[in-house]
Amino acid sequence: MEHEAFNFLKVIPGLKAFPEHVAGSLLVAAILVIFSIFARIALKRQGDALVPPKRLSFFHFCDIVVEGIYKMSENTLGEDTEFYLPIIGTLFLYIFLSNLLGLLPGFSPPTDNVNTNLACGVFVYVYYNYRGFRAAGIGYLKHFLGPVWYMAWLLLPIEFISHAVRPFTLALRLKGNMTGDHTVLSVFTSLSPYVVPVPAYFLGLLTCFLQAFIFVMLTMVYIAMARDSDHH
Repeated sequence: MEHEAFNFLKVIPGLKAFPEHVAGSLLVAAILVIFSIFARIALKRQGDALVPPKRLSFFHFCDIVVEGIYKMSENTLGEDTEFYLPIIGTLFLYIFLSNLLGLLPGFSPPTDNVNTNLACGVFVYVYYNYRGFRAAGIGYLKHFLGPVWYMAWLLLPIEFISHAVRPFTLALRLKGNMTGDHTVLSVFTSLSPYVVPVPAYFLGLLTCFLQAFIFVMLTMVYIAMARDSDHH
């Protein structure tokens, strides 16, 4: 009952008509849009200045975030990192901010709902297969058949099932971890609103980052495998 009294759907106008996970996703999307607008304004003001200011500015905060995501992606995607950075960066920030909502009283993370996670998983599935076809054309289908033609009858259904379940494994892994994290945090908060939940909040923050990291890392692996399928 206490959670319902502070539910953010009752506080933010216009969100009551949506399910909680949809409203949370819209809220995260709005935050990302506002963040990107301010980042673009900060970039124009910064210009070509090479010497950073003495104090941390919004521009340099954005620069640190982008550089961190770039370095995270570079080992997996190699020279194509800059091309895929907008997709990987957006996906990481969306999932990370969605996870963080669960740390705020009265908020439920959109990633606590399997529908949100499955939507992200389906997007990843469609995107990496699209990049595979763009890289190798119809020859992309060859890697589903295996290295030798006489094993195609066995490997084709195995590869098909392996790829088909990827959106579900991505969704269920994220759903399970975020549900568990949110449940643990709720238990500690109900025991005492002060001091006691602090370790749980710290572990929750770490979980939010790790789950977003794992999701995008698997995404990058899928993209790299699809991109390089014509080399197999």
